[in-house]
Amino acid sequence: MSKKIITPVASLAHILPEDYRDLVEKGPHGKSVGIKDLGSFKEITEEHPHCAGCGVSLGVRLALAALPAPEDTLVVGTPGCSFFALSQTAVNYSNTAFGNQNSVASGLKRMLSIRYPDKDKDVVVMAGDGGIADIGLDMTLHSWFRGEKISTIMLDNEVYGNTGGQESGMSPEGQVLHMAPKGKNFKKIPVFEMARTAGCVYGARVTIASPKRLGRAVNRAILLARELGPTYVQIYTPCPTNMKFSPADTIRIAKEAGSTHYAFEEFMTEEAALRIAVMEGEQGKIQD
Repeated sequence: MSKKIITPVASLAHILPEDYRDLVEKGPHGKSVGIKDLGSFKEITEEHPHCAGCGVSLGVRLALAALPAPEDTLVVGTPGCSFFALSQTAVNYSNTAFGNQNSVASGLKRMLSIRYPDKDKDVVVMAGDGGIADIGLDMTLHSWFRGEKISTIMLDNEVYGNTGGQESGMSPEGQVLHMAPKGKNFKKIPVFEMARTAGCVYGARVTIASPKRLGRAVNRAILLARELGPTYVQIYTPCPTNMKFSPADTIRIAKEAGSTHYAFEEFMTEEAALRIAVMEGEQGKIQD
């Protein structure tokens, strides 16, 4: 888990695309960077295969930019739209069978804790609503019940985006989709509320239209998971392809959601609140 794993051997480096070489040479590793620094480092290749205006690809970019230690982070995902971006980033990434991401992440975190007892190795699940709330809901919940020290980040586009536009458990009630022509007939699964009662020490719900707030939530979640237990961040990442709006309107749609069904919300345990006060107080002193 270091820059070594993504560094090409010298004999092959010259045949790799410049995009990839930049990931290694100009990535975020070993730097104290964040969302405010986007554009000054390379976190993803430009030619990823996401649709124009994809909310998920922006959610991935913002979340990656907020990692406190990218060189010591292992991101675990699952099949879905998020895979396309995550497989072309400058972090260690492991893809799993659909829905198994929290189980795999739990085992990897335990293994890394044994292998590196004196070093923080962050394990972060980053996947879509289908993987976390539908196919993998049991694995998600049980990782929280067990108190696994991992962070779970849902990239919620409220639809199965790369398989034809089926409704997901996270689609809003009444949402008309390709395979829900009469509208979804049950409410959105309350995963955020479930995280609160299932053992997460910190949780946040946010949209891609609030990048600073999103970055702070991701950073808090990962740092708290190191010591206290599971954390959860739910990010609204609207899908223009399946929701049938212009790619140019993605941020507008996210902003509107932020004032309605996706209003920002945050919860934390008392111990987490104390840790945040200490952590962010120390960061403020360093910046001053």
